Amino acid sequence: MARPVTIVDYDPMWPTLYEKEKMKISEALGNKALAIEHIGSTSVPGLGAKPIIDIMVCVQSNLDADICVPLLKGIGYTDVTVQVGNPDWYYCLGKESCGVGYHLHLMKNMSVFSKRHLLFRDRLRANPDIARKYFELKKELAAKYRSDRTAYTESKSAFIESILSEENE
Repeated sequence: MARPVTIVDYDPMWPTLYEKEKMKISEALGNKALAIEHIGSTSVPGLGAKPIIDIMVCVQSNLDADICVPLLKGIGYTDVTVQVGNPDWYYCLGKESCGVGYHLHLMKNMSVFSKRHLLFRDRLRANPDIARKYFELKKELAAKYRSDRTAYTESKSAFIESILSEENE
């Protein structure tokens, strides 16, 4: 059974946990990892989130992603989900360590999909008011969809799209 959707207040240790994990990933993947980025709510200072560090690893191709999977399993990423229906997102891999989870998203380097993740993160970082509204929405949706991660994620889509569609200020 999947863990319930739980939103916690921002933890100032999240960036440190990301940096430690980034080093492990970089060592495991070597030059296959073209970029490694902290994404998702834990990458935004002050923003509460599920206690899961989202990491985007960009690779050149699907073939490179396939090569990376066993290397990532070697550092604990044993929950591997193939992402179907999106040619730029190859796998989501998960692991848990000391009560904090990690989701590693293997994506095509410089794809529209990977760029959108960075744009959303950067907009939240640049605008604390938007980040606060997103936090409130996430708490509301977590209460409503505590046992349904898919519905929780899908229910955030309209907000995310509204932020991504805004003109640069």
